[in-house]
Amino acid sequence: MEETRVAVVTGSNKGIGLAIVKDLCANFEGCVYLTARDEERGLETVEALQEEGLSVRFHQLDIDDEESIATFKTHLEETYGGLDVLVNNAAIAYKGSATESFGEQAENTIRVNFFGTLAVCRSLFPLLRPHARVVTLSSFVGFLPRVNGDEPQAFSLREKLSSDELTEDELSDLMNQFVETAKDGTWTEAGWQNSAYSVSKVGVTALTRVQQRAFDDDSREDLIVNCCNPGAVVTDMSSQRGVFTAEQGAECPVYLALLPPDVEEPKGAYVWHDKQVVDWVKGPLPGPY
Repeated sequence: MEETRVAVVTGSNKGIGLAIVKDLCANFEGCVYLTARDEERGLETVEALQEEGLSVRFHQLDIDDEESIATFKTHLEETYGGLDVLVNNAAIAYKGSATESFGEQAENTIRVNFFGTLAVCRSLFPLLRPHARVVTLSSFVGFLPRVNGDEPQAFSLREKLSSDELTEDELSDLMNQFVETAKDGTWTEAGWQNSAYSVSKVGVTALTRVQQRAFDDDSREDLIVNCCNPGAVVTDMSSQRGVFTAEQGAECPVYLALLPPDVEEPKGAYVWHDKQVVDWVKGPLPGPY
């Protein structure tokens, strides 16, 4: 078994994920895993990075496939016996021109972005070593007040999502309720916003808070999870629209991934791309994106 620290970035063969991998290769003491759904593309990217002189490893990982997640977990467990950094970057987003129904968009977006991320966490969290760091990519549209459908239902949703008593199962139920209302056309009346991507990012931000509460009670010391808004970054996912480069978008996730041992904060926080901790429930936001 290799005695080395290990960092994993999901969905990292391009865009912000790739920029995070490059940054970690330069600044993380240990081995860095680039993972991708498509093995061929992932290996091509790793080869290009190795030609640049970067030491990076590859493993196939589709966060929407339980078998793929289980295979990767076994690989990490048998090769290293643990995990030190997990960056949850993998996600999907429909284009504004998408022709799929809102119900279909909601179902797929929530399944991958929320439940896929949750599945990776549930599988890999038992491998986290003391002082491990977890970072989940949220968004400026993951800000809680974005839940702005009809009142008072939206207020009720915001109260539930921000409750200090919220559990993973209750949060999962809320995400499933959104999908059901999206399918039957009543999502606005139920209090939800008009963007499945936004709901998915509100979901993973709420999840971060739930997970940190569990970490605080964990026997392993100093486990920290945060989520961040990387900013409006120019990537394929944003249809090349944005104001930041992928390298700029990687700055906050990498800062959170490399938080030193025993820091007091941020923990379970919603962190802006400029590294400011933002009050997820009330704001204010440091900027529009």
